[in-house]
Amino acid sequence: MKVNGKHLELIPPMTVEDLILNTGRRQDRVAVELNGKIIPRSEYACTLLKEDDSVEIVGFVGGG
Repeated sequence: MKVNGKHLELIPPMTVEDLILNTGRRQDRVAVELNGKIIPRSEYACTLLKEDDSVEIVGFVGGG
């Protein structure tokens, strides 16, 4: 599986939520694109990942 352009070994079963937590990020601070489609936060826990998936995780940065 590719995550932000880098190969990452998938340990099934893994959901989008698992991936976010395993990368040390907070669900409320990221947006996730899976194979070119934005995944709603409400679907993170039920969206299973596959070995051939491509995931982009974008973090929100605050500032002022």
